Amino acid sequence: MNTRAEITLGCYAQTSCITCPDRHRSLCASCEPDELRQVEAIRFFRVYEPGQTIAWETDLLDFVATIVSGVVSLTKIMADGRTQMVAMLRPGNLLGHPYSPQVSYNAIASTSVVLCGFHREPFTKLLDQIPALGRRLLEQLSRELDASREWILLLGSKNAREKVASFLALSVRPRIERDPSLVKKPMSLVMPFTRAEIGSYLSLSLETVSRQFSALKDDNIILPRGKRSVVIMNYPALLAETGDDADGGWLA
Repeated sequence: MNTRAEITLGCYAQTSCITCPDRHRSLCASCEPDELRQVEAIRFFRVYEPGQTIAWETDLLDFVATIVSGVVSLTKIMADGRTQMVAMLRPGNLLGHPYSPQVSYNAIASTSVVLCGFHREPFTKLLDQIPALGRRLLEQLSRELDASREWILLLGSKNAREKVASFLALSVRPRIERDPSLVKKPMSLVMPFTRAEIGSYLSLSLETVSRQFSALKDDNIILPRGKRSVVIMNYPALLAETGDDADGGWLA
């Protein structure tokens, strides 16, 4: 572990669950102070560098964790060697399953990542003791199921323009949810992926992704800035290009 990672780990380790600035989106968001002390007694933090593997498919993962910061890609390696992303985890998302150690994907840190984790056995005991923790876990799993269905739709039923627009909309959605007023403003987005990686994840060629970025730029919807940065100039127009209706469903 490098010095920067050690400093980051030390800072988080000194933060109590009660005063944690990220608690509002974690598994313990609804816990009472005495319950938070129980959670804090079994938690640990781990730091991963960009590109570092958190877990390989078929590994046995002995912990469950909330993403505190960064982006984790869940991927599958296809028979022909292609990489297919099955999910993109962001702060507040859950990694691992409390009742099963089996991993059915590769978990890769796309950026610098901090995890707040719990070993499975003591965590499952806390689930029995703290109802608020179990309810929050159910909420997280329900949201992830919805996200999985959305990703299936993105990969299987959309054309190239809709795929790229959807990818960008999904990438910026957490910011919109935190501050809905951003819908009417230009938003800078630093993506954890290159265009080649986006193409691999969306089953598109690099050339196709580049053409779609250019087309969205020509329509004044986005403004690319370098290989990983883009400004969303018109978020409502971007949504209109995803093929989804206003409620997030598929347009007939």
